[in-house]
Formats: sequence, structure tokens, C-alpha cells
Amino acid sequence: MSLASGRPYLAIPGPSVMPEEVLRAMHRAAPNIYEGDLIEMTAGLIPDLRYVARSTGHVAIYIANGHGAWEAALANVIAPGERVLIPATGRFGHGWGEIAEGQGIAVEMLDFGKRAPVDLNRLEAALRADKAHDIKAVLATHVDTSTSVRNDIAGLRAVLDAVGHPALLMADCIASLACDRFEMDAWGVDVMVAGSQKGLMVPPGLSFVFFSDRAAEARRAMERVSRYWDWTNRADPQMFYQYFGGTAPTHHLFGLRAALDLIRAEGIEEIWTRHETLARAIWAACERWGETGPLEFNIADADLRSRAVTALRIGAPHGSGLRQWVQDNAGVTLGIGLGMAEPGDPAWHGFFRIGHMGHVNAHMILGALGAIEAGLIALDIPHATGGVQAAARVVAGHAGQGV
Repeated sequence: MSLASGRPYLAIPGPSVMPEEVLRAMHRAAPNIYEGDLIEMTAGLIPDLRYVARSTGHVAIYIANGHGAWEAALANVIAPGERVLIPATGRFGHGWGEIAEGQGIAVEMLDFGKRAPVDLNRLEAALRADKAHDIKAVLATHVDTSTSVRNDIAGLRAVLDAVGHPALLMADCIASLACDRFEMDAWGVDVMVAGSQKGLMVPPGLSFVFFSDRAAEARRAMERVSRYWDWTNRADPQMFYQYFGGTAPTHHLFGLRAALDLIRAEGIEEIWTRHETLARAIWAACERWGETGPLEFNIADADLRSRAVTALRIGAPHGSGLRQWVQDNAGVTLGIGLGMAEPGDPAWHGFFRIGHMGHVNAHMILGALGAIEAGLIALDIPHATGGVQAAARVVAGHAGQGV
């Protein structure tokens, strides 16, 4: 007999939990891709995607994961041999840089390590040093999933404007969209990339590139863009197949329609508030546990943490041991410490992450925290008691505000 029997809970930072409405929408026969309801439904996705991104700009949909969105975004505005600046705050900042280098783009990396956000003063110095304006774009992660740091994207725009630098501002919102507050137009973002499998609550396989009129002008100045990655027809199709550069990802689109309906019904502001409260409940538990034990936040300042994922340090071998225990005994899967150490390094076993993005609510989070506390007890990992109670107070306090 195992207490893990029953429905498992995937508490990793993506793919996230899929709502029943999304699963039901996808469980259907294949549709006609040449005429009928699918065509009209797809056109209706665009305004709702803009709503989530807080943008009136353009949207291109790709059959790809986030790495594909990285490549698509670069292919449309940066030519081989041109230069980009990447202020990296974790594994995914470096990952976007690797994609750029593979396209023949020159990458200037500002590495801020794994425990801090972008230092805007250092960014300003790098931009001021570029007297010839060779840097064509700044590539920044809004939330780096590996470290759980949340960067000040509006602050990056303010630096670009203060310096008078013409570089495009490109933001990776794969982990943050529909979880952490993001305002594409108000923050002056030129290009934003996202994926389907996190805050949008759809299986991996769709990615999105949102772009401004300014970015569209940069695309028109490009001498050549790969036909498949070219966002021109995808964002303004004359025929249905042009949305996708070929056959439509039919069942992903049905799932996305259901997910966007859920987002519209709840409201994006309310979704941000829900993620804020549930994140603070997790933090309250972790703060309490860490008072007399090895558990600590990767990002010490709560104001700099994502509301979608929390990266934690607990020391080897406790990270891997705790993850294994809660999975085997409670049916909860926690995230690995991605990018915090090399897999062959014993230190790799000293980290874990809690994903709290998308289709999550109070009982899911409190249940996951209860499983973690049980694991701490079972494995005799030093910790202060009362973590779940501290989280419950956060939830109760939020509920009391609405009474």
C-alpha cells in the first residue's frame, strides 16, 4: 500500500497542471483544417493572447517549444554577424545566448550569477560603451525558471531610453506569462516570447512571439528570414495555413481556446493576485522551515522572486532525497535544481524547485506543502515545525480580505 496512490500532482515549474476543461477540449476527433469552425476559432485566439500579454501588437504562433520561440524571435530581427547583449540571471539567459550563437549572432554576455537580478547600473554602462550602437537587441528573461529570479523589465526599458540606445528590448516570458505581472506595451517591450505549457496551461508544443510595430520595422529591414520562422504571414495571414507555416496544431488549438476562456473568466489581474498569494504562502512555509535547518531561498529578497516558481537550497543529498520521498510516498513531483550544479557534481543533489504556475489553488499548494513537511520529518532533515500552519495563515488572511 502506498499513500501516493491516486491522482498525482506535478509541482514542477512546467509543464504545469492542465485543467479538465483543456483536457476535454483536446479529447475529440481530428477536424477539417481547410474550412469550418477551426478557422474561425483560431482567429479568435489572437485578441485573447493580446489580452494576456497586455498588448495591442502582433502575435505569431509556432509549433515549437520555448527554444523554438527564442530562435524565431531572433531570426526575424537579428542578422548573422550582428550583436546582442544578454543580461543573464540563470540557465535560461545563457540558453537564449546559445541559440543566438547557433544563428551566427555575436553575443555579449553580462552574467549576474544565479542569485541576483540584472544590475541596471552595469547594463547602463555596457550600453553607454556601445558608442556605435552595434548592439541590435537586449535579450532578457523576465523570470529565469532555474533560479526563480524576476527581473525588472520596465527598468531595462528605462535604461535603454535614458542612454538613448536604439536596441530592441526582447523579453523571455516563457515562465512568467499569465503568472507574474507583465505589461508588454506599458513596459516598452519590442519582442516577447512565451510557451503554452506554463501559465497558459496547455501541453508543450505551442510557442508565441509577440512583437511591436517597431520590431515589425526591424523585420522589414532584414535581407533574408527563414520562410518557416518568418512572422510576417503568421501575424497577418491571408490563408489559414499561414498562421502555422503549414498544417495547424489542431488539438493544441482546442486546448488553448479552453485555457484562454478560463483566463478571461477569472481575469488577468485576478490571476496575478492568486499567484501572488499562493507564492507568499509557499514562502511563509519555507521561511519557517528554514529557521532551524538548512533550507534557504535561492533568491533571498521576496520582491525579486517569481510568483510562478520558487528555487530552494537545502544541501546535498537532501534535495534529491526530499524530491524522491514526496514523489514515492505522497504523489507530489517537485522540480530538480536545474542549472544550479552539474549533474555529476554531488552538489546537484542539494537543490529543488516548487512550481506554482497556472491551474493551481489553495488546496493544491497547501497539500504540496504538507507533503514536503512530511518528507522533512520522515528524512529527519532539520527544520522548524509549523511551516504548513504559516502558509495557512497567508491563505486565511487573503480569504478574510474578501469577507
